[in-house]
Amino acid sequence: MPIFSVKTTASQERTVADMLAEKEMPEIQAVIAPDQLTSYVMVEATDGSVFARVLDEIPHARGVIQGSEGPAESPFSEVEHFLSPTPDVEGIAEGDIVELIAGPFKGEKARVQRIDEGKDQVTVELYEATVPIPVTVRGDQIRVLDSDER
Repeated sequence: MPIFSVKTTASQERTVADMLAEKEMPEIQAVIAPDQLTSYVMVEATDGSVFARVLDEIPHARGVIQGSEGPAESPFSEVEHFLSPTPDVEGIAEGDIVELIAGPFKGEKARVQRIDEGKDQVTVELYEATVPIPVTVRGDQIRVLDSDER
């Protein structure tokens, strides 16, 4: 099934995606508004020209990206990486300086000692602790401040 790119107003991708999904048109199979992609919504539809007319009724939708012969189809390979979730520990390396942004140690700075990608957890050692104690936290509870790799 072809996938089409719909241009939107910046920061209105979710609104456009929700409105397209609510239309309940048989031509529209799926709608995705990935956070990594600004000003675009991806739509899986049987025919781009049919749902392109509906875009006139949706605020913040600017239109379907056009090719030489009508609405341009995007290959699945261009969209595929938006469909699989990325682990929260991606981009974190051992030795990085992080800040804990949730939990009992919120606001504390620490150094990454170990990363468990399978469990999406990071073991850190708090900087200002008198005795170095390893603390294991979820990957979404830290923010990288300084990385050794950069």
